[in-house]
Amino acid sequence: MKAEASGRRGKEIQLNPDELIVSKTDPTGHITYANRVFMRIAGYAEHELLGRPHNLIRHADMPRGVFRLMWKTLQGGGEFFGVVKNTTKHGDYYWVMANVTPDFDSAGQLQGYYSVRRRPSRQAIDTLSSLYARMLEVEASAGKARAPDASADWLAAHLAGQGLDYETFILRLLSDTSTAAKTLP
Repeated sequence: MKAEASGRRGKEIQLNPDELIVSKTDPTGHITYANRVFMRIAGYAEHELLGRPHNLIRHADMPRGVFRLMWKTLQGGGEFFGVVKNTTKHGDYYWVMANVTPDFDSAGQLQGYYSVRRRPSRQAIDTLSSLYARMLEVEASAGKARAPDASADWLAAHLAGQGLDYETFILRLLSDTSTAAKTLP
């Protein structure tokens, strides 16, 4: 783990290339499991995380539209990939490449969600930071009630203009930059 100073609230914490943050939630998004890496990076003890909503670590720089896309994908039984900026207990932040999957029992009943997160490349962070900034502008002008849908719709239209949907875009971005992420200092 490496910390870097930043002009944005707190300092950036960078995961080591080989670190994985793992968590599990119940169907309503409340944390039921957090691995030691998650606790160390986020700065929380296990008892402070268990039973709490996973959005406890949501950074204010993250557009709500990204989470709208995530929940729509998960509730449809799909697997979500994304690059997310999270906040720590002490006001620092860290970026992750997240893979979130629904967990079903043998009868097909939803038991909760698994999330495995690792260090994204700087290229992925830079690409998404500019998109997220624009999504936040869309959310601010749309008003609180409409914000998540407005920014998710903006992102979908923006990507469609490039002939892409979100899943294709994010998987290409993560694929193109995964090797670079392993070589970052």
